[in-house]
Amino acid sequence: MNDLRKIKVGLVSLGCDKNRVDSEKLLAKMSEEFEITSDIMKADVLVINSCAFLTASRKEALDAVFEYAELKKVGKLKKIILAGCLPQKFIGELFDELVEVDAFLGTFDGTMINEAVRRALAGERCNFVGKGEELGCERVLTTPEHYAYLKISDGCSNHCTYCLIPKIRGALRSRPVEELVKETKLLGDVEELVLVAQDVTRYGEDIYGRPQTVRLIKELTALENVRRVRLLYCYPELMTDELINELKTNEKLVKYVDMPLQHASDRILKLMNRKGTGKGYLELIKKLRKEVKGIALRSTFIAGFPTETEEDFDILVDFLKKAELNNAGFFAYSKEPDTAAYKLKGHITQSIKNARVKKLYAVQREISAQLNKKYVGKEIIVVADGIDYDRQEFFGRTYFHAPDVDGKVYLTGDGLIEQGKTYLVKVTASDDYDLYGTIIKEITQ
Repeated sequence: MNDLRKIKVGLVSLGCDKNRVDSEKLLAKMSEEFEITSDIMKADVLVINSCAFLTASRKEALDAVFEYAELKKVGKLKKIILAGCLPQKFIGELFDELVEVDAFLGTFDGTMINEAVRRALAGERCNFVGKGEELGCERVLTTPEHYAYLKISDGCSNHCTYCLIPKIRGALRSRPVEELVKETKLLGDVEELVLVAQDVTRYGEDIYGRPQTVRLIKELTALENVRRVRLLYCYPELMTDELINELKTNEKLVKYVDMPLQHASDRILKLMNRKGTGKGYLELIKKLRKEVKGIALRSTFIAGFPTETEEDFDILVDFLKKAELNNAGFFAYSKEPDTAAYKLKGHITQSIKNARVKKLYAVQREISAQLNKKYVGKEIIVVADGIDYDRQEFFGRTYFHAPDVDGKVYLTGDGLIEQGKTYLVKVTASDDYDLYGTIIKEITQ
């Protein structure tokens, strides 16, 4: 085509917030040559950045391809490019079988995205998996402007037996501190910087010889454009005294930790190749609450791991009741080929797995509801995130709410509520996961 600047490119990002960061870098790269549109119906080319972590994730990606292929059939879309984890892992099968796709890129081939668009438009069907390099620091944010994710490393070296990540994204590869500082500066003023990785606490071990998470936190919180930093995906075994002290003393570090514990039965944890114990996890939670006043804790757990007995499950339920986590997510074990757990005997039926997940959510719902009730009548600080269009209400988050995964604070007030602004809010009601409050005043810097 003669004028590529007139070509409109859209992007659909699937999967986790780490994938979102990859998508934002793809958008920045494509914006150098093409027009970016958020309206898929106006796009000439659509990039689908896929996830392949679970069977359900792969199905979601394939369903998206088939859905948008229908637009190609009626001439509303010219080309489809599939990027990310799905082609990275399964390109050998996909290139021949997924004829709806015009070009493929893996997780580390972002530098080839514009060539993929050009060659696809020229009528060439291309496979760029393994032929490019990772993109740099430039991004087009897809979050509200006042917060952003920062992916500090890729890959993982923990080798949990249920997990495909090392087979898809390889071993731990941390990004240098200087590069992360540069990327953060390019983000502009951010109310909240959310650090993400497969294992945030192991950051830097591969390039500096030992974890450097605290060093990175100090560098980022020293930046004038960052008001606060939040930690997700912290492995409990590396919640060191140094890191706990940083949570305690660094005013810019949110008093919030997300620790994927996955289970509480020592037998199941060992089968998962997790290094901790249920007792050790409870002791760590107690220590965190003692050292860091008011800290909020979130975790995730897997129900129905192979050979999980009723006794194992009861241990997990009892753990939840004792831990009293602020927030938790629960997932039915997914049998993934090419993982060590796939080969285990004693797989649980899907109906039992689903029932156990339902029970875990019921237990946690009651815990979260009781914790939320304690805030009714109190004043909290809330950052306004946006509008819940289903409810036609403005909502925000307080310090114990991470974006997307935790609850919300629904807001009312006499004046205009502005996205990204910080407010003092009096909590008037609560439910299982959310709070409701009236704005008292705006808090300015």
